[in-house]
Amino acid sequence: MMHKTSFVFLGAIAGAGLTLLATQPHTVFVESIAKAASSDTYRQLNLFGEVFERVRADYVEKPNDSKLVESAINGMLSGLDPHSSYMDPSSFRDIQVQTRGEFGGLGVEVTMMDGVLKVVAPIDDTPAAKAGVMANDIITKLDDEQVQGLTLNQAVEKMRGPVNTKIQLTIMRKGQDKPIVVTIVRDVIRVKSVRSHNEGDDVGYIRITLFNEQTTDGLKKAISDLTNQLGADKVKGFVVDLRNNPGGLLDQAISVSDAFLDKGEIVSTRGRDAEETQRFNARPGDLTKGKPVIVLINGGSASASEIVAGAQTDTKGEASLRGHLKSEGSEESGSQSYVPPDEKDDRALKEALDLLRGTVTDAAFPPNPKAAVPN
Repeated sequence: MMHKTSFVFLGAIAGAGLTLLATQPHTVFVESIAKAASSDTYRQLNLFGEVFERVRADYVEKPNDSKLVESAINGMLSGLDPHSSYMDPSSFRDIQVQTRGEFGGLGVEVTMMDGVLKVVAPIDDTPAAKAGVMANDIITKLDDEQVQGLTLNQAVEKMRGPVNTKIQLTIMRKGQDKPIVVTIVRDVIRVKSVRSHNEGDDVGYIRITLFNEQTTDGLKKAISDLTNQLGADKVKGFVVDLRNNPGGLLDQAISVSDAFLDKGEIVSTRGRDAEETQRFNARPGDLTKGKPVIVLINGGSASASEIVAGAQTDTKGEASLRGHLKSEGSEESGSQSYVPPDEKDDRALKEALDLLRGTVTDAAFPPNPKAAVPN
């Protein structure tokens, strides 16, 4: 028994040695390729360093080092696809404000036209509205600083700030000879991403402008309010308007979709490795109780809006972008992003209302659940 055991053990050692001899040349070959690739990468990085130093030393005007590096990073990422980009700390804070849906500020929508900061509208029940700020007011000073010369982002950043802090606005208003000076105390401003109203006495209209942390709650409230206003038995359907909605948070796109679905896969994400794949499925419970829903999109609907609509077709999507990400199946061209300001000129909305009311018919509406693509 002792001899036999030793023989088996020695045989195993011999076998392992033979295996090592058989695979070692391949391992050496692979390692040499990896080293060559690594060496080439470092040569390229050295080239970047040389160019960077040459620009610093010889460019006609002394450049800002951090701006040079930031531009290089932006160039690297924008070369990957049309959606990848670098956010500096200021941009990152801005996107956090947008996705959080609330910030310390005044509650006024502004735009910059020819260097002039113009009020689009004050938001209801905010410090700006309570202080008497009106649409079309021209803001000329923020505290003692002239607005002229500032960018829109710079002006907005100065108006935002910690809650309960003060800012003084100097305003020029049509019909007023002298500037109006108002002192406003900043408060928590919540970005209203969902607006709704009834169309006649039988259709609910819901407009989603972006997907932030407040969107799903806003949608649920809109559906509930419209159903109560119109009466559950009278509601013929809902129009969900996602036109010119640039997107936002993925989890909000999923939960908004889930509000209208009882089952099925909403969206999946794929990474380089198989284990990074994620699938998100709808849970039982359609908040509209089975009422028809028409989603409006256009060339300005992107990202989270496309997830909710289940569309890329007839939108300005990947296929029209340089370096775009390839999708499975056919890729479609884009459409315009114009939405008429007057509802009576809005042909897309009128078509949706006519379909819900049955005054016009279309073979694709209402959709046949049996013809849907299986998940």
